[in-house]
Formats: sequence, C-alpha cells, structure tokens
Amino acid sequence: MSATRLLVLGVVRMYGKAHGYQVRRELLSWAADKWGNVQPGSIYHALKKMSADGLLEQVEDAEAGSGPGRVAYRLTEDGETEFVVQLGRALSSDDATGYSLSAAITFMPTLPRPQVLALLKQQLANMEAHAQSTHYAREHAVDLGKPPHVSELYRLWSVHAEANVSWMRDLIGRLEAGEYVMAGEGDDVAVFGAPPK
Repeated sequence: MSATRLLVLGVVRMYGKAHGYQVRRELLSWAADKWGNVQPGSIYHALKKMSADGLLEQVEDAEAGSGPGRVAYRLTEDGETEFVVQLGRALSSDDATGYSLSAAITFMPTLPRPQVLALLKQQLANMEAHAQSTHYAREHAVDLGKPPHVSELYRLWSVHAEANVSWMRDLIGRLEAGEYVMAGEGDDVAVFGAPPK
C-alpha cells in the first residue's frame, strides 16, 4: 500500500479539483516528505498513473487564466472507492514503516466514527502483538543467539512499540469520547470535500 497514493487521492478529494502543484504544495506543507516518504516527483507520477487507471480525471482549470494551462484532476467514482478502501486498509493493517497509518490519520475524519473506531481497534491489536513480540525478543536476545549489544536494538524497538500502543489507546479513547468531527456529524464536506457525483 502506498502512502503517496492515499495522500494524493485525499488531497485531490479535499480540494474537489486540484493540479499537481497544489497537491505538492499541500503535502509539503504537512511535511509529508518527512513522515510519509512522499517525494515531489512521486506526487506527479501518482497523479498521471491514477489518471491512466481511471481513478482521477483531468478537468479544465479555469483558475489557470491566460498563462500556461495546468492539468487539474478530480476523483472519479472509482477514485472515491479506491480512497475509501485504501484509507480503511491503512487505518487497520499492520504497517512496518508507519507511512500508511500516518497518511490515514490525516484523513480519518472522512469516515464515520464507528467505522474508524472499528478499524483502529484492529490496528491496536496489531500493535499489541508487535509490542509483545519485540518485548520477547528484547528479553531473550542472548537466548536467541544474538550478541548482547543487539538487545539494545530490541530495546529501542520495544520502546517504540509500547509508545505506539499507548498512543493508539489514547486516540481510540478520545474518539470514543467524541473528539473531532467525523463524517456525517457536521460540516465535514466543507473540510474534506464531497465524494464525486
């Protein structure tokens, strides 16, 4: 699963219609190049590829004025479906890099609260299993035939895994308490764009 793909679909959806520079500017303003490994060139590649795949359609950009024409994109119905599917997978699936989950968190309010909670609880189960396995590896590094200093690597992974579990439990608790406006609860269309008609 590609964090870039999800982020590009999400930003185009958010704007309703966007050209490549707009998508690039928005994602770089979020520092997605650092936390999501999104490179500027990959944004343009994703736009062209998803357009060829029928997930985005090219539309006229009236804001381009008399200057050189810019290609603008908007989601197709298939693109909306792909966005929702990718978002659900990223919220619930094991993600070793953290890129996809980070991308999904930026768009989680586009889904209804009960759906997001169910997906995040799946993610929490994955995180708890990972934390348990890293804790075991840390405690038994020498027994597993690893040099003693390698246990520090396992200790680092274990601390990160435990922090992820703690953060996810906190997020789930805050969502259960009503934090954030989620899809269907208010003016989510103004913030996140409307699905294509």
